Amino acid sequence: MTDRRIVIAGGHGQIAQHLIGVLTAQGDRAVALIRNPEHANAVAALGALPEVIDLETASVDDVAALLHDADGAVFAAGAGPSGGIERKDTVDRGASVLLADAAEKAGVARFVQVSSFGAGEPVADDAGDTWKAYIEAKTAAEEDLKARTKLEWTILRPGGLTDDEASGHIALSTPPLDRGTVPRADVAAVIAALLEAPSTIGKTVMLTSGETTIEDAIAAI
Repeated sequence: MTDRRIVIAGGHGQIAQHLIGVLTAQGDRAVALIRNPEHANAVAALGALPEVIDLETASVDDVAALLHDADGAVFAAGAGPSGGIERKDTVDRGASVLLADAAEKAGVARFVQVSSFGAGEPVADDAGDTWKAYIEAKTAAEEDLKARTKLEWTILRPGGLTDDEASGHIALSTPPLDRGTVPRADVAAVIAALLEAPSTIGKTVMLTSGETTIEDAIAAI
């Protein structure tokens, strides 16, 4: 039982819902930042405290107030496939920057950012406009986080996300890593473990399914 207070941006997202379950099971308190008040009951049923806030319009002070006394922050928000090109920037980049600003203001050092395979790399010429905007936003969010000295950050780039059952076995490394897929449930378990893995602070790690246990894979970073 660890009894940490972890604030999750994108608290109703699929990865976040798995993460809430993992954190709650191990004795942590998850705070789910959600935009839609209709999602409050769903995240509460998973064990989280719902906090309704729109990270596209909120101020740093608004978000910092919700981070008060937190032990860590997780950015797991995203505009989604139907979000449109403009919201790739306002959510995938802008909301991450806002959460990081708020974490600094609230004195919350530990910060895990969920990014994506492809971030930090050139976008293929034949990539669609939406994918290009998504990768550019994720890359910009990563670069913003890397420039911060007050945060103990880790950037996690998962491969293609699936709804398969968690396997508990992964491939995890600093870039590069061969492309592959990974269940969202395993991504959540990795995030929970990263939050208490000082060896991963200041590092970007890539994640797919693999043959190594999560504990051993993180210990090897």
